[in-house]
Amino acid sequence: MAARRGAANRHAGVVDSERSAASKRTRPTPAPAAARAANLDRLIHDRTRLAIISALAAHSPLTFTELKQLLDLSDGNLSVHARKLEDAGYVTCTKGFEGRLPKTQFSLNEAGHRALRQRGRALAPRGTARRRPKGLT
Repeated sequence: MAARRGAANRHAGVVDSERSAASKRTRPTPAPAAARAANLDRLIHDRTRLAIISALAAHSPLTFTELKQLLDLSDGNLSVHARKLEDAGYVTCTKGFEGRLPKTQFSLNEAGHRALRQRGRALAPRGTARRRPKGLT
């Protein structure tokens, strides 16, 4: 019986030493793309908010109805996400009336443009050219 315990203990000792060696190994450093992705602005990384900012970057200003139809969002979903972008200072919301009907317009301000450019830089592969294509000013 003592021999069995001795063999079991030796075997357990081997496993324990393997476990301790494995725990001492260092984790590989994250890839540069993964490190850059960690620096993304979580506010605009959300799919719906990114779609709103992208639409406004291409066609600013847009009314609430135009954005809603363009992005196929519900009233509540659009208003919640637009409010978050407005609170962050990326989007400007202007409310008014057209005749007797309320009209809400959204436009992307400079902070929103900057955040969108930074996101593009963070996701672009390193070493790629960062110049504009010909014809764009």
